[in-house]
Amino acid sequence: MVALDMFLPLPQAFAVVCALVVMLSGWLGVAPAAYAQDNTVDYTLTDLSFRDFSGKQLSGTSFAAAEMREANFEKADLSKTILTKASFLRANLAGANLAGTFADRVIFDGADLSNAIFTDALLTSSSFGDANITGADFSGAIIDRFQTAQMCKRADGVNETTGMATRDSLGCR
Repeated sequence: MVALDMFLPLPQAFAVVCALVVMLSGWLGVAPAAYAQDNTVDYTLTDLSFRDFSGKQLSGTSFAAAEMREANFEKADLSKTILTKASFLRANLAGANLAGTFADRVIFDGADLSNAIFTDALLTSSSFGDANITGADFSGAIIDRFQTAQMCKRADGVNETTGMATRDSLGCR
């Protein structure tokens, strides 16, 4: 038997396996993954551009492949959500809680992520170009090395909720 990590680095291999489990459970009529069961609202494949979700309780929701260009999620609870292939281009996620999210291949380019909490999130193949990450906490998150290196160039501040310095949470040297 050939190991998946022979072809993909371990974080990407893990992301692929998780995505396959979610897809197979849907095809077999099995209940969706536990993350999506917490909240009955499903925003998968929807256009939520320019919508206001500030302060909303959205934990466990699915936003897979959703378009959220310039949407407002300031101080929203997005913990344990599924964000795979979503776009938060220039969105406001200041102070949002994204702890434990499955955010594979998500676009955060130009987004305001100041004081956002990404602890223990899976952020493989996601992009953070020109995002404001001041005070964001990425402790325990799985992030591609290239993205981490790029974010370390501009990482600054301390998260006002967790007290963790952005540079420390990214492991910047």
